[in-house]
Amino acid sequence: MKQRTLGRTGQRVSEIGFGAWAIGGTWGEVSQQDAEAALHAALDAGITFIDTADVYGDGRSEKIIAGVLNQRGGERPFVATKLGRRLSPHVADGYNASNLNAFIDRSQENLQTDTLDLVQLHCPPTEVYYNPEVFAVMDEMVAAGKIRHYGVSVEKVEEGLKALEFPNVSSIQLIYNIFRQRPAELLLREAKRRNVGIIARVPLASGLLTGKMGPDSQFAADDHRAFNRNGEAFDKGETFSGVPYEVALEAVEEIRRFVTGNTTMAMLALRWILMNEDVSVVIPGAKNREQAEANARASDVDALSEETMTALKQIYQEKIAPHVHQRW
Repeated sequence: MKQRTLGRTGQRVSEIGFGAWAIGGTWGEVSQQDAEAALHAALDAGITFIDTADVYGDGRSEKIIAGVLNQRGGERPFVATKLGRRLSPHVADGYNASNLNAFIDRSQENLQTDTLDLVQLHCPPTEVYYNPEVFAVMDEMVAAGKIRHYGVSVEKVEEGLKALEFPNVSSIQLIYNIFRQRPAELLLREAKRRNVGIIARVPLASGLLTGKMGPDSQFAADDHRAFNRNGEAFDKGETFSGVPYEVALEAVEEIRRFVTGNTTMAMLALRWILMNEDVSVVIPGAKNREQAEANARASDVDALSEETMTALKQIYQEKIAPHVHQRW
């Protein structure tokens, strides 16, 4: 497993991380046994970065991670969590010292640690990025030893660029994949210049870029791919990267011709992200051992050719960009 540095944290992490949303909830049923097996497999494969959030299963994801890490013992991986989405209503005023400290305390309890490695504001309202007091609260929590580093998880490129203005933001998490290429135009480069880590989420476009979905694919009622296609529950860009399902399926068929040898489409999609050296870590999710092992193997995939990269950019520009490029 190859390693990269997570921005100004200075932490070396595996370039493939473990996205722990699916083991928490809203991806259909994932048993405790499968969730634990997926996490064990990821760690066995050399993954040293785990990304979770306090709302993933209302703490279930964090608690599963704590249980597995305590069972394994030894050196702990770097665990990033998020806060803010437990607010109801989810409004900018809720990002205050009282609420943020309460969220931190809860995540510390769930993850069974006195100091959280990295805490990210979890896709807050855009106004939060214009409120220095919020970032001052995060600075105070670092000074108090409650957290080591903090960052932001953003919906929009513009939010990421604004976050870079705060000097102690250590990382930016954002959607970056073959179906969401705009961040590479400016944001990733600016983050690298300022030594801010980039965590690439939704790398497989909610599974579309595995190449295993079709027009008749069915999703469980509690799977966001069934209930959030138009943003009914949260930002629609989190589901299938905001691309209309039928349009995405057409693009997937064009991408399929670049999958060769023992490489799967999912591995190709993950390798495409890693071709950008400004990315610190990519965090595919896994609902079982097999998915976690397959994700980890993407670190061994050969670099994509210039011809393939050009072709994938053209597919994006012609098929996908009109639907997503200026929205996020």
